[in-house]
Amino acid sequence: MLYTQGIASMTDSTTAAGQDKQKRRAILASYLGTTLEYYDFLLYGVAAALVFPQIFFVTLDPLAATLSSFATFAVGYFARPLGAVVFGHYGDRLGRKNVLVVTLILMGLSSMLIGLLPSYSQIGIASPILLVVLRLLQGIAIGGEWGGATLMSMEHAKPRARGLAVSLVSAGGPSGAVLGTLVMTPFTLLPSDQFLAWGWRIPFLLSALLMVLGLIIRVRVTETPEYEAARKEQAAKGVPKAIPLVIVFRHNKGQVLSGVLGGLAPLSFATFAAAFLLNYSVEVGHTRTSALMAMTIANFLNIFTLPLFGAVSDRIGRRPMMIAGAVGGMLLIWPIFQLVHNGSFLTLLLAMVLAMPVIQAMMGGVFNTWISEKFAADVRYSGIALTFQIASTLGAGLSPLIAASLLAASGGTNPQWVAAYFAGICLISCVAYLLGKERFDQELPANTEGVEDAAQTAPVTRKMLA
Repeated sequence: MLYTQGIASMTDSTTAAGQDKQKRRAILASYLGTTLEYYDFLLYGVAAALVFPQIFFVTLDPLAATLSSFATFAVGYFARPLGAVVFGHYGDRLGRKNVLVVTLILMGLSSMLIGLLPSYSQIGIASPILLVVLRLLQGIAIGGEWGGATLMSMEHAKPRARGLAVSLVSAGGPSGAVLGTLVMTPFTLLPSDQFLAWGWRIPFLLSALLMVLGLIIRVRVTETPEYEAARKEQAAKGVPKAIPLVIVFRHNKGQVLSGVLGGLAPLSFATFAAAFLLNYSVEVGHTRTSALMAMTIANFLNIFTLPLFGAVSDRIGRRPMMIAGAVGGMLLIWPIFQLVHNGSFLTLLLAMVLAMPVIQAMMGGVFNTWISEKFAADVRYSGIALTFQIASTLGAGLSPLIAASLLAASGGTNPQWVAAYFAGICLISCVAYLLGKERFDQELPANTEGVEDAAQTAPVTRKMLA
């Protein structure tokens, strides 16, 4: 009897140790994928501004060449929803792990091939065409990578540890930005002719190292327990499963709407800090070097604050943390602009820190987990990928353009309307958080049929946005 109990205890301990090991592998593999994504994002942004007009669009005048270069940058964003739909479908049908191996290979190879791409002077018009094709493939891969990386970590974690697990993956974003800055900066110090000839290519080629490292870990990760449970439950029913995206539109329209509205603030604040505020600080008198240094420090701090807020949300819930971030955004957006206008590096750094590793991290460190908890495992990949990409397009994609237009309309130096715009976005997201249902401490259903609607006594709007 005692011998049998001892064997059972040892077996349970071995199983628990194996699960913990898989959890760590899942988080590390997902973190590396997110790091590669943002590493490539930073490299492409720098190259689009400094290199591509002179390498791939040499027949155009400087302004047209720059516009064409940034147009290829935008192509990647337009391709992301396609990647979300395609890889989300197969991620729900074939499993998270299989899809994540494909997205990592596609993302890494497309980035590496950009570094090997011949110039216009070597192969003519084929050069910019191939650049667009590779950027499309990169965008498609990223569209599928984000959702899978989020779920690989979340579905390996226990209910009261999901926030920390997912926020550790989110920390790959600022990690990639910092890594990209550290790798690219030494090459920008080369003489201009050497940087254009070969210097810019090296950081892109180094993407292969991140890809290989991620693959070594990713292929050793087991499929997530929640996905396996959903697949077994569906198989037991013996009924063919409908297309996941169809199920999402049929049963989860409210969850998608809630997630999109809730995502506007964290995603808009991300580009507000990384794009708009960076350029605006230079416009009002800060040097580009000091602005980039402040941004890099803020990104570095973000690596630690994202997991911090994610862990706190495992204790107090997702909604309180995101509401605090949204309210902070509404109240602090005007002081942030005042700090930028002050003129000193320290006040600029404080503005960047408030915007990114505080306000944005309070929402962004929790948002991915929050929307993931809205969907059952059988359609979760499709649901969160679709939700995130719509929110990203409306928030991260359009907010810099809208903010720049509002600033131009006010004469270029008065940011009051820009501040009001971002405060309004935070208000919209705050309402979505208030109306949404809290699920941070619950076991999530395996199949959509098991998802309970909001309480019957709740108002209709709350039931839609739960």
